[in-house]
Amino acid sequence: MDHQMSLITSTIGQGLLWGILALGLFLTFRILNFPDMTVEGTFPFGAAICVSALVHGTNPLLATLLSFLGGMLTGLVTGLLYTKGKIPVLLAGILTMTGVYSVNLRILGKANVGLLNKATLLNGHFLQKMPPNFPTIVIGLLFAVLIIFLLAIFLNTDLGQSFIATGDNENMARSLGINTDNMKILGLMLSNGLIGLAGGLLAQNGGYADVNMGIGTMVIGLAAIIIGEVVYGDLSLTARLIAVVIGSIIYRLILLLVLQLGFSTNDFKLISAIILAICMMLPLFEKKFHTRKLLKKGVTKP
Repeated sequence: MDHQMSLITSTIGQGLLWGILALGLFLTFRILNFPDMTVEGTFPFGAAICVSALVHGTNPLLATLLSFLGGMLTGLVTGLLYTKGKIPVLLAGILTMTGVYSVNLRILGKANVGLLNKATLLNGHFLQKMPPNFPTIVIGLLFAVLIIFLLAIFLNTDLGQSFIATGDNENMARSLGINTDNMKILGLMLSNGLIGLAGGLLAQNGGYADVNMGIGTMVIGLAAIIIGEVVYGDLSLTARLIAVVIGSIIYRLILLLVLQLGFSTNDFKLISAIILAICMMLPLFEKKFHTRKLLKKGVTKP
């Protein structure tokens, strides 16, 4: 029983940390309406910066902040390639992702670096008094709540509304005097900043950074977004941000269930892809069979 509880608390903590990555991806994938492949380079870049800083004795909070700033830098590069270099966004992201791989090797000095006996946000004196895995939940919850709060404020400002308008209808936004190129760069910087931050936090949680740890991160982020949307349906923008984090937790719990059924961790990438494919097809099934309407009728039926 204790072992099962430990697995569940660990999974919830992981879900909260991965939810930060999903929030970053939400900004480009859902609001700006384009796929940003930089994600798979930004995530290990944030991890590499954070771990390298911690190894050299940097304060854990500052090291975590550096992972956010590093992520913003990769977003800036992709944004400039896309808007000023007129390179398609998909290719711009791939170019940045490819280049960052070598940068990660330079930062770490080798393929992976561990954090054995190094101070991190997750092993502070106060957090160590908590039961196992609870420090991850506390830190994940703190960051998730803070980020959702700040994003909700930002998206309700004039600048945030200009950002949303750019994703909704770029031509209309431009006709209103909005510099859509700057909005795209801003979106890519904020998105990749959060993804770099997630990389830094997950590296501290896992105790290492690896140059290949970004493989499949886009699928994980998309799965969290789509699960959140499928489960909760039509929501306000702020509520959708919360649903994304909850979707991330649900996704990790699904993976835990799969693991409990006897599958190997080597199958996780394949299972992730299958889960994402199913989730993306659910709106089609809903439209065809009206499942959500039937559920509502079942709930309201006397």
